[in-house]
Amino acid sequence: MFSLSDNDLNKDILGCGDGPASFNAELSKAGNDIISIDPIYQFNAEQIRSRIDDVYPQIMDQISKNKDDYVWKNIINTEELGKVRMDAMRIFLNDYKQGRESGRYINESLPLLPFKDAGFELALCSHYLFLYSEHVSQEQHILSMKELCRVASEVRIYPLLSIGNNEKSPHLESVTSALTDSGIDITLVPVKYEFQKGATEMLVAKCV
Repeated sequence: MFSLSDNDLNKDILGCGDGPASFNAELSKAGNDIISIDPIYQFNAEQIRSRIDDVYPQIMDQISKNKDDYVWKNIINTEELGKVRMDAMRIFLNDYKQGRESGRYINESLPLLPFKDAGFELALCSHYLFLYSEHVSQEQHILSMKELCRVASEVRIYPLLSIGNNEKSPHLESVTSALTDSGIDITLVPVKYEFQKGATEMLVAKCV
């Protein structure tokens, strides 16, 4: 979804809102540098596992009810999607205790981050900014993007659609204008990945 090249994967990466995903575990296993932040990391592995068990059936039920909002190509149905997601969460949970102790999983959240200026080469944020436009205000979007640009040389955000209607986030134009006015180079770049219908672009911010 972020069109990551081998060169990108070798950068110092910050993942924002990563949740119980396997990206950190797999990238770290390969010897690459990544830090993930998410409020869920305040909890231990068993608490996260319990939460996954509680909400997983509800999430899959919602996806099943709204299956026409998604592109069933690489993943052919909700059953396969469930298996893929649970496999990723198992990888995360197996890595979580060690990764948390070593500082790879940190309990932090946007719009304020505890990192030095330009401490990362690349920051990635998936399925949070723009997706939840009804719950995250325009101001919070702008503050979050400026903070990501403070701590990273490049920022990539995906998707750019709001959840529920598969339309461009109503905040996208305002956020783009505010960042451009701050001297940040913003482009919308096509990506090959598409699961949410119409989610075929990412926002790329060149911050320094």
